[in-house]
Amino acid sequence: MTQHLTRRSFLKTTGAAAAALATPRALRSQQAFAPSWDSLTKHAAPAWFNDAKFGIYFHWGPYSVPAFDNEWYSRNMYIEGQRANTYHKLVYGPPSKFGYKDFIPMFRAEKFNPEEWADLLRKAGAKFAGPVTEHADGFSMWDSKVNKWNAAAMGPCRDVVGEMSRALRKEGLRFISTFHHQWLWGWYPTIDKSVDASNPEYSGLYGPPAPQSPFRDYDKPTPPPSPAFQETWEAKVREVIDRYHPSLIYFDSRLNIIDERRLAEVISYYYNQGELWHEEVSVTYKEKDLPSGAGILDIERGRLDHLADYKWLTDDAIDWNSWCHVQNANYKTAHRILGELIDIVSKNGSFLLDITPTAEGVFPRPVVERLLAIGEWLSVNGEAIYGTRPWKIFGGGPTQVQSGMFGEEHIPDLGAEDVRFTSRWKTLYTIAFDLPRNTRDLLIKPLNSRDALLAKGEIADVTLLGSGAKLSWEHSDVGLRISLPIAKPAALAYAFKILLN
Repeated sequence: MTQHLTRRSFLKTTGAAAAALATPRALRSQQAFAPSWDSLTKHAAPAWFNDAKFGIYFHWGPYSVPAFDNEWYSRNMYIEGQRANTYHKLVYGPPSKFGYKDFIPMFRAEKFNPEEWADLLRKAGAKFAGPVTEHADGFSMWDSKVNKWNAAAMGPCRDVVGEMSRALRKEGLRFISTFHHQWLWGWYPTIDKSVDASNPEYSGLYGPPAPQSPFRDYDKPTPPPSPAFQETWEAKVREVIDRYHPSLIYFDSRLNIIDERRLAEVISYYYNQGELWHEEVSVTYKEKDLPSGAGILDIERGRLDHLADYKWLTDDAIDWNSWCHVQNANYKTAHRILGELIDIVSKNGSFLLDITPTAEGVFPRPVVERLLAIGEWLSVNGEAIYGTRPWKIFGGGPTQVQSGMFGEEHIPDLGAEDVRFTSRWKTLYTIAFDLPRNTRDLLIKPLNSRDALLAKGEIADVTLLGSGAKLSWEHSDVGLRISLPIAKPAALAYAFKILLN
């Protein structure tokens, strides 16, 4: 119950609280979040994030030039026996002669058009988007004063982050930044004197000298990142916050190798800046990297098998095997990607899809085709996704979805007997992933009147989004039986709008 502030209760307010009420908003907002987990875990997920549901980002950098194996090329090219190492020696020569830094002049991005990219992402139905701001390779994609190894100073000679932030916001999308640069500690063979990674002249790119053990010791690297490394890590994040005002910051895994005090200070700074901008902001984190509630939990290449009582995120790539463009891509189908989005949304999550531009700055035709197909579906059925909330149950059907990171490859496509639910006030949306082939009736078993999810007489009407046909239906103890129109619309999935009394 809301407690209204009367004159009497105001006069009873302590002096400190009264002073706080009289303090200008800008000054108060600086103390809205203290650099402590007790304070930061009280931070709520933004309302816009709860409504947006679907975002897109992209891995793009010097690793896009060889376009081989995956985005770990920058590391694996130095490791004997790795596929990238074998390929690198065949095509470019030994790493002792041609290092990762030598790809930077080849990363020219001559066809990069941020306005066209933003237009495509809007047409795909994304509501938030942005670039990988810095991957583990140490190359910053913005005009950085902290790191001279950046896209504005070399390679494309363009401020990719800045240009995309403006273009995306012009299209009405929220701008996000993603950081992976904590991986730089131990990423390269910085103590191998036979390669350029050990040359102090290039330490801004390859990182300070560190044995390979920090990389192998995932949770507790030995030695831990040096103070100088952590200071640079922090300075990069703060620079992007101050210059580009992202609505969301995605942090890749291994964030827990950074000192807790520093993490709390960076996150509280960002949240307090959001208060100054009058904008709801948040960070994402992987399990065990931050205390629960300090940001939005991200499940990389995975999902949940249940309806969560908290907001969460899945980030997954359009390619089964790589997060960046590669020569022999293995793209997921539009049906698969859309099914993942619907399943995630039904369980109180949001979906961040990674796409793969080429080094020149274009998206491969299969990527564009899939994005436009998803966007076309959302243009018709988006009311069943955007701004919805979970229902009493997430859905039903025989297909098993397992919880956890990196489980996506083990999850089958959702099929004809699977349904998912979303809701908005007195409207329940039921999304079927296919329609029956040999009958005109679709039976939605989880909506039976026997289990008390929907009582008899509670359904007022049923329509199929994208179809003007009048549907007949029957609600009983076996489920909701819908008689489908003779002319069934072709679609990646079918969203039924159920109005409730």
